[in-house]
Amino acid sequence: MSTTPFIFFLSSPLLFTPKSQFLLPNSPTNSFFPSIKLKPKPSNKHHLPFIVKADDGDADGGDDYEMDEEEAEEVDNKRDYDVEYEPGVVGSGGVNDDIALIDSKSFVWTQGWDSETVVNYRINEDEFHKISLLHCDFFIRKPPDPDNDVYDFREMYVTPPDTDVYAIPKMLAPMPEKYIRCAKSEYGMYNVTEPPIDAPRDPMYKSDWEVTKVFLTKHYRNRRSGDPEFVLDFEEIYVIDSLTKSITRARVLVTIPEGRDRDRKHDLLVIRDKGNSFKIIHASERDDPTDVIEREEWNKSREDMEKHLSKLRDFSQSCLSTGPDNMTASISVSLFVRIWKFQALESR
Repeated sequence: MSTTPFIFFLSSPLLFTPKSQFLLPNSPTNSFFPSIKLKPKPSNKHHLPFIVKADDGDADGGDDYEMDEEEAEEVDNKRDYDVEYEPGVVGSGGVNDDIALIDSKSFVWTQGWDSETVVNYRINEDEFHKISLLHCDFFIRKPPDPDNDVYDFREMYVTPPDTDVYAIPKMLAPMPEKYIRCAKSEYGMYNVTEPPIDAPRDPMYKSDWEVTKVFLTKHYRNRRSGDPEFVLDFEEIYVIDSLTKSITRARVLVTIPEGRDRDRKHDLLVIRDKGNSFKIIHASERDDPTDVIEREEWNKSREDMEKHLSKLRDFSQSCLSTGPDNMTASISVSLFVRIWKFQALESR
């Protein structure tokens, strides 16, 4: 079994490469159940001022500031969530293009309900985006749209795979209360199994793609994917987790000096740490995937070797610096210590 060590996203039309890494460049129904009329449960909104944070280090500390109304409109869904900027990164605002809300007779506002609450009705799955993961199926309301990429996070459900027992998912961050266009991408692993010995006629190996997380990345200013100015807004990513059956918003670190005034067509999103770390860098800073994999494998092999050598010597960690030559020297020192101990016991 192997996991994805890192993912690159470039901000424009979605182009997938093999599952070991993803490169996404940024450029150019009928209801079968009765109408449900429930009063939506009011959501508890705590509107906080948008805070820009400095990462750490030599800047003057990342000044806090409150946005004016124009800025607040563009980042309406970011008011309850922080986006981090490295020292020296500039912030500014703009105007967001909202999508008109369309009333639906079957709509039920589920934001603010207790998580894991099982509802006593069935939904018309044709009216929802069905997102299939390894441990569950996620449903997010799908407003009618020819592009089929508009999400209404005000109504969401989660079920065990291929069942109709609908429950309220865990929402670990404030969710948008408007329609937004999102691009969906999967994060997972290939599970490779060998056939049993008593079944020689079975295929030699069976390979299954298991989705553990799904990323919903907002279209910048809700532009359609066919728009000449279409780019992805990597600052607003919603993460659906299969194991915890939850949805949250990713914490994203922006390292480009221009901040929100940057040209987003050159954004590169780097996802690390099993889909838990998100960082936006300039496309020119992209590392070669082979170099990244070699560096990660070297660090891991060094750690494994240190654990092995610690059993053969009297000190817990090698006093030598890392590197292939020094690793050979460390092995020689360890063997010398063992030989010296053996000779000391022989002389007694």
